[in-house]
Parts: sequence; C-alpha cells; structure tokens
Amino acid sequence: MGLLSLAIWAPIAFGVLLLFFGRDSQAPMVRWIALIGALVGLAVTLPMFTGFDNTTAAAQFVEKAMWIERFNVHYHLGVDGLSFWFVPLTAFITVIVVIASWENITERVNQYFASFLILSGIMIGVFTALDGILFYVFFEATLIPMYLIIGIWGGPNRIYAAFKFFLYTLFGSLLMLIALIYLYNASGGSFDIATWHALPLSATAQALLFFAFLAAFAVKVPMFPVHTWLPDVHVEAPTGGSAVLAAIMLKLGAYGFLRFSLPIAPDAAHRFAPLMITLSLIAVIYVGVVALVQKDMKKLVAYSSVAHMGFVTLGFFIFNNLGISGALVQMIAHGFVSGAMFLCIGVLYDRVHSREIASYGGVVNTMPKFAAFALLFAMANCGLPATAGFVGEWMVILGAVQFNFWIGLGAATALIFGAAYTLWMYKRVYLGPVANDHVAELKDIGCREFLVLAILAIAVLYMGLYPKPFTDVMDVSVAELIKHVAQSKLN
Repeated sequence: MGLLSLAIWAPIAFGVLLLFFGRDSQAPMVRWIALIGALVGLAVTLPMFTGFDNTTAAAQFVEKAMWIERFNVHYHLGVDGLSFWFVPLTAFITVIVVIASWENITERVNQYFASFLILSGIMIGVFTALDGILFYVFFEATLIPMYLIIGIWGGPNRIYAAFKFFLYTLFGSLLMLIALIYLYNASGGSFDIATWHALPLSATAQALLFFAFLAAFAVKVPMFPVHTWLPDVHVEAPTGGSAVLAAIMLKLGAYGFLRFSLPIAPDAAHRFAPLMITLSLIAVIYVGVVALVQKDMKKLVAYSSVAHMGFVTLGFFIFNNLGISGALVQMIAHGFVSGAMFLCIGVLYDRVHSREIASYGGVVNTMPKFAAFALLFAMANCGLPATAGFVGEWMVILGAVQFNFWIGLGAATALIFGAAYTLWMYKRVYLGPVANDHVAELKDIGCREFLVLAILAIAVLYMGLYPKPFTDVMDVSVAELIKHVAQSKLN
C-alpha cells in the first residue's frame, strides 16, 4: 500500500475499529485508540516532507489501479504543490480535535471519535484523488460523518442545522456529477483529471461546466450568497465539529476551483472572473460588517470564516502568482487560526455553557493563561504581522493591487473589519472587571487544554515568522497552473 493510501485508510481503519467498542465502560480505551489512530494517520504523512520534489509540478507519490473497468474508473492518487499541504494539515487537525474532545464527549464516545477518524481519511482522499469519480465519491462521502457529528452531538437545533448542511452541499454536488459525466463523454471515456485539463472545449461548454463546478464548490467554501448554512451549522455543531469544518472542510470547495474550474474551463474562468471577484469582495467586506453585530461568539467566528475564505476565492481569480499562492497560504493559515478560535470558544462553553458574548467579561482575571492564548489567536484572525493570518492575506492584497488597485484597496478594508469584530469580541469577553459569578468561578486551562492551544500557537507563529517552507512547495505548481490557465482551450 502506498503512502497516500495509508494516509487515507489508516484513520478510516481505526475509525471502523472503534465502532466495535460500544459500552460506556470502554470509553477510556476508546479515547486512547482514537488518539493512536489519529497519530498513526499523522505519522504516515511525515515521509511526504522528505520525499516531495519542489522543482516539478507533476503529481508525486502516484498510485493507480483499475477500480471500475467497464467505465474506465481508476483508483488514482497523487499530490502536487497545490494539494501537498492539505494532507498533513488534515491529519494534524484530527489529532488536535481528538485531544481537545477528550473529556467533553460522554455519550456514544466510540461513534464520535470514529466519525472524526473516518472523516479525516475521506478528506485526505478528496485532496489526493486524480480520478474524477474517485474525487466525487470522496467529496460526497465527507457529508456523512459530518452530518452525524452535527446531528447527534450538536446543540438544540442540531437536526435543522444538519439537514441544512446536507441539502445545501448535496444539491450543488449533483450539478458537478453532471459536469463529470459530460467530461467523460467529451474525452472519449476517461475520468482522468489530467486528461480533462488538456481537453479542448467550446465557449458554451466551458461556461456550463464552470457554473456546474461553481454550484458545488461555492456552497462548500462557502461563497456569498450561498454562505447562510455555515453560521447555523457552526452554532449547533460540537466544538470538534466546528474546528474540523472551519479548518479543513471549507478548503475542499476552494481546492476544487484549482483542480477543476480553472484548468478545465480557463476561458470561462477569465470570462466570469469579474463576477467571482465581486462575490469575493462582498464576502470580504459585507460579511465582515455582519460579523460586527453578532452576539454569539461562534456565529461571529463563522462569519469571520466566510470573510477570510473570500480572500481565497479573490486570490484565485486575479490570475497571478501572488494571488494564487497567497490564497493557498491563506487556506492553510485559516486552518490553524479558525480551528484555534473555535477550540477557544469550546473551552469557555464547557465551563459556562453559553456562547453569548454578554455572558462573559473579565475572563482574563480568572483564566490568565487561556486569555493569553485567545489573544494570540484573535490577533492572528485580524491578520497581525508575524502570525499565520497575515501572510496569505498580505500576498492576496499585493496580487490584487497588481491586478487592479481598487480591488486591492477593497480587499485591504477587510483587515480593518477583521480587527474591529475580533478585538471587540475579545474586549467584551476577556477584558475589564469580572462581570458575573460564572466568570468568577472559572478555572484556568489544565494540561490537556494547554497542550492543544500551545501546539496551535506554535503553528500560527511558525507560519507567520517563516512561511518559506509553505510557499516553496507550491511555487512551481502555481506557476504551471497560471501558464495553463493563460492559454485558450476553445475548439
């Protein structure tokens, strides 16, 4: 079994194993098996760092075997500079979530951890699939464990949120399936994504394909105006579910643009770039303003995610190296920062059982260690230099200014809104005198919570201070993508 297959199937195997441990008395053992499974999943991705060649845009660690012979469907895996970082990032976030959820979940513990491990493997499958049908199967399969995580362990309106999440994302994906079948026929019976990249297509075909892919990927990002499911889902999802959703699942849609929309329909991508840039700027500016008025911490960070992902789609459709590289860096950074923000909210929720900003005030007096971590992550969310949140946004803004000064200026205003809603939330929750008895009784974070937040803090600072390892991996692949998208494919 190859390296990428191990990264996919090792966590899934541990997840299936956990389903056999159903009794509550087995919960301690279940947690340790889940942690071992998550660590194994991370460990098998580590050889990628030494084996990856930065000098080529070709797929690496490739595995290919016939899957459905009649339709020429292959089990075809590989990574390039565009997808490389998302494999270890997914495995890393899974480890963090398992440790963070150690004591919080007391019912159906085995099913909870099994859902996360299986979801981890499936998401890595999305990032590594080089066959259209394999990509579609993994892309759709992510809905099932996340649907269960929200619907079983979520808040009071969890069923509504789970259904909304499922229906929104499923509807968009059905249009993508039609597009995949069209490409299969147009290419003479191939589901190979690289073959589709070279396929000449008419302007009408490209336009229809572009919007079919847009339906699937825009909902997943989520882009304005199909972002309304995200705040509802975040509010109801358990802390671990919110962290994985924000850190990894939103990236599946953004990654789809790079793998499908831009290289398969480059003429349509250029033609509809003004629309995509407009929608991205609305997400960056308008949704940032919406975040300012939120009273629920999770809703505020959820809207913040929509605004930050607006930078990603903006970077893709300005068609220059800085824009696309910056968008990729932003996706990785957002994984660390938004995951950390949701875990911080979870720490408070576990103690006070409220996400309302008004329920807090003066937390720094009773939880000084925790407040220091929360401040770092809040600053990273604002895009403070020397944190991960700054690098990608700065690159996208520079790329946008190269493309059009006014678009760059519009994107830069988001940094002001980001600072406004994040720091205002921090002020009301953490600073000032102790606001009530609940805050007065709070105990600071223990060793387990400290470990989780410290690991994320190191990741946020490392990426902010030394982003070179992240950009080096993607440079050649980004340059190749831009070169490919610049050439017309009209037949």
